[in-house]
Amino acid sequence: MSKYNLNNSYKAVVIGGSAGSFQGVVKILSQLPKGFPLPIIMCLHRLKHVRNGFVEALSIKSVVQVTEPHDKENIKKGSVYLAPANYHMSVELGLYFALSTEEMINNSRPAIDITLGTSAFVYKEKLIGILLSGANKDGALGMKHIHDRGGLTIVQEPSECMIDTMPRAALAATKIDHIMKVDQIVEFLKELDKQYR
Repeated sequence: MSKYNLNNSYKAVVIGGSAGSFQGVVKILSQLPKGFPLPIIMCLHRLKHVRNGFVEALSIKSVVQVTEPHDKENIKKGSVYLAPANYHMSVELGLYFALSTEEMINNSRPAIDITLGTSAFVYKEKLIGILLSGANKDGALGMKHIHDRGGLTIVQEPSECMIDTMPRAALAATKIDHIMKVDQIVEFLKELDKQYR
């Protein structure tokens, strides 16, 4: 029996973050168990005019190559995906990505709510949602969608965040299953990985 009451029914992990989340994401990706079985779908706010360097910086530290998916790209197990700069990234029912340049949401494109909300619609109770440090409320509604559809929700411990607006907004919006520091999120993902071995 796992410490977090986990099993091997989960099909994806989705991570949202904004200001102050980069270091947390780097720590999570650098300590991911080799052969981690689930896709990790990330939507992180970033400067829209900075096209290069962000993915490379993550990939240098990550155990798994980080890629920005193309429109209609299929989601593969064990891969790590990052929403491209200046595109909303949705997860579609056929388990592929859809990219769009529609209006900003929460002053953001990519909007975390879109990635989390569409992931919740597709994966339902087989999704784990993680929301990290950030300076606006983007992601709170997405976390509510994950909870409402039976998924598991985690926010970064607000006291550890560089800016705690995002996790606090999620805590106010819905029931959150776990409030964790980044080190605990790493431990959680390692525990999750063991369920698939």
